[in-house]
Amino acid sequence: MLDLLDRATAEGWSWRGACRELELGEVRAHRWAARRSDGELDDGRPGGSPVHGLLPDEVAEIVAVYHEWSDVDRSHRKLAHRGSYLGRVWVSPSSVRRVLADQGLRLEPLPRPARSVPKPFPDWVEYRPNAIWIYDTTHFGRAGVAVTAIEDLVSRKWVAHIVSAEETSTQVQVVFTDALAAEGLLAQVEDRQDELVDPSVDDERRPVLLAMSDNGPQMTSGSTREFMALCAIHQHFGRPGTPTDQAWIESFFGHLKYEFPHLLAIAEPAVLRTELAVIQTQYNGVRLHAGIGYVTPNDEHEGHGKAIRKAREAGLEAARLRRLAYHRQHRSKETDKGPRDAD
Repeated sequence: MLDLLDRATAEGWSWRGACRELELGEVRAHRWAARRSDGELDDGRPGGSPVHGLLPDEVAEIVAVYHEWSDVDRSHRKLAHRGSYLGRVWVSPSSVRRVLADQGLRLEPLPRPARSVPKPFPDWVEYRPNAIWIYDTTHFGRAGVAVTAIEDLVSRKWVAHIVSAEETSTQVQVVFTDALAAEGLLAQVEDRQDELVDPSVDDERRPVLLAMSDNGPQMTSGSTREFMALCAIHQHFGRPGTPTDQAWIESFFGHLKYEFPHLLAIAEPAVLRTELAVIQTQYNGVRLHAGIGYVTPNDEHEGHGKAIRKAREAGLEAARLRRLAYHRQHRSKETDKGPRDAD
């Protein structure tokens, strides 16, 4: 810009006229020219010399604390607090990070544990109703009881539940016995009680179904394992501390307590049992479930879900065609009318 101003003034322009033409402030141009004459046209370091900058002894103390405690305090935040904890240096975490960066020092965080991979389903499992059940226990604190429920993973059907003040393998055995009886699977279980279950065999010796759960003590106990083996049920456990491996049953309990909040206010276990029985009928036969395409769990469990979804698709297409025909017909009539006819 100063070179352009010099050329303009050399060609007869005034300083003010050249600045106006270049849309440059005249005072700023004079300031630039003065800095050029002093050899200080290049921009200096911003900020100047801060009056609150760290003192040399503070910088040395930060470095000393790093060498002594970096193996224990693996973050600049902890090192900043370690310095004041020891009464040696009082600085902010950002100051510690800046000093360490200037000194070329790095903090080595602890290595993260390897990401665990969910255990896949066995090869023999079929994705169909009554092939994969998932179960878990939730609590109703006002009534002082726990509810162990079984849900069909494929159809999302609420198969069975038990309300009890205890959480042991006994409750697991009772609720699975009720579920097997409700789904008509007891006959298959009785047929296999005299033989060993072998998942690798393609015939009748395969397990009746797969039971998914977390690693709770009532699920992993020896009594539960023996019962599951006698019932020809194969157990499948999620990863410890990973509730997303049981997302289906966790979502079920979440919807149950969110959509029916009065359950949390019930104080009598007998009343809670009655309410759960009523809600189970509504949940399975009335409530549309988004996870299975907005049909009821009973529809999906009985094999009607696919037909219902197909019927909706056909209905949507028929409605679309009907709307198109209606609007085209009325639009053509309005087009046939002239402006006077329309008036």
